[in-house]
Amino acid sequence: MARYTESSCRLCRREGEKLFLKGQRCYSNKCSVANRSYAPGQQGPGGGRRKVSEYGLQLRAKQKTKRFYGLQETQFRNLFKKAARLEGVTGENFLRLLELRMDNVVYRMGFASSRAEARQLVTHGHFVVNGKKKNIPSAILQAGDVVEVKESSRKSEKFKELGKNTVIPNWLTFDPELLKGTIVSEPTRDEVDIDVEEHLIVELYSR
Repeated sequence: MARYTESSCRLCRREGEKLFLKGQRCYSNKCSVANRSYAPGQQGPGGGRRKVSEYGLQLRAKQKTKRFYGLQETQFRNLFKKAARLEGVTGENFLRLLELRMDNVVYRMGFASSRAEARQLVTHGHFVVNGKKKNIPSAILQAGDVVEVKESSRKSEKFKELGKNTVIPNWLTFDPELLKGTIVSEPTRDEVDIDVEEHLIVELYSR
């Protein structure tokens, strides 16, 4: 499957805000958004200013959310279709499914400093879910699932340090000593911290 291989900082600058794609770098003075708070391109700081159409607003909402979670277009669209088949508000269902992805849960529990790093750790087989190895980043987890570092990976200081310095969302619990976390409940819209109007994504895909 194709993946984005250019600078992650360009994506943040294009959206005009930090998407926290590079872990600790995003909190340092090396952050590109802090140093160059304008869209990338030849125009420079004063270029590219124009009125944004309704379609443009919808597209930016979609692109921002897709980049925030680190998904490719096909993955993003397929997950939206799944959300549209569920009962309830499609936009909220969509954000809930994005949050319950295996790679995002690992990131939220503090095992990784970015979702890209979490995706790599999951792919390399460092975690088990309910006692069984799970190495599929796109797997959708459920309330009650227990995620923990597998026994052979527990010696790494990496997991211990990252797990202790993270603010855990209310819908998760995490024990840094046992390197184990539990999904207490599915996240509500208020518990999803991405600043996006998800109804714009619904409108875009409904065209």
